[in-house]
Amino acid sequence: MESFGTRLRRATSERGPVCVGIDPHAALLARWGLPDDVDGLASFGQTVVDALADRVAIFKPQSAFFERFGSQGLAVLESIIRQLRNAGALVLLDAKRGDVGSTMTAYASAYLEPSSPMYVDAITASPFLGVGALGPMFDAARRNGGGVFVLALTSNPEGRAVQHARAADGRTVAQTVIDEISQLNVGAEPLGSFGLVVGATIGETGHDLSRVNGPLLAPGLGAQGATAEDLRAVFGKGLSLVLPSYSRDVLAQGPSVSGLRDAVVRVQVECRDALGVGFE
Repeated sequence: MESFGTRLRRATSERGPVCVGIDPHAALLARWGLPDDVDGLASFGQTVVDALADRVAIFKPQSAFFERFGSQGLAVLESIIRQLRNAGALVLLDAKRGDVGSTMTAYASAYLEPSSPMYVDAITASPFLGVGALGPMFDAARRNGGGVFVLALTSNPEGRAVQHARAADGRTVAQTVIDEISQLNVGAEPLGSFGLVVGATIGETGHDLSRVNGPLLAPGLGAQGATAEDLRAVFGKGLSLVLPSYSRDVLAQGPSVSGLRDAVVRVQVECRDALGVGFE
């Protein structure tokens, strides 16, 4: 199977350098006139699929908003994943998993093995137990053409105390994560399969992202306050690797299919202009 980096590069070249989040929280379901139950969840997901599955390069469902409805919610998520991938889109599941040993291996099997009903193209992961502890997930990604996006510099204010703390060698914790992920992508062409999550709202931080050679997922655009132009300040020399991610800014235009499609076209144009070379 082709690497995730190769497939992502092609998908964003064909469909535009934008990731769309699928975050069916209670307030959004209500805004769409849907009940906060499994039926509302299924209707929401189907509308997103019908409107956008063949127009967006990669989608990012937030697992928690499906998990809250138990097994029925997960069944809806499985259906959405299958339909998106059947339409040629990539799926990045936002689950932020992180553990050690056999538990980490089980998470890798759950999301990155083709035999799993939750099989996706890529997964988000937390490095709090050490980047090395994510090894089973990296191995599964290599084996099956998958990707892993590791948290590095997040936009929540609580994250700074940990991410900007300095290790004995003087590097911040975040820079250590950045450097370790960069090593996984050395020599990969046209793009590595191991990425980082870096919030679009954090501004210039002094961290070096220029050697990552993998995708830099940038949540926080639109409703959370960041604009496409802010990407230049945050990512600097790593701008060509950025994968901008929008959720509420696009989803708020539903349940109108035309509204959702128009919103995607708008953010795709904004990101192409801001990224310049980008993924084109």
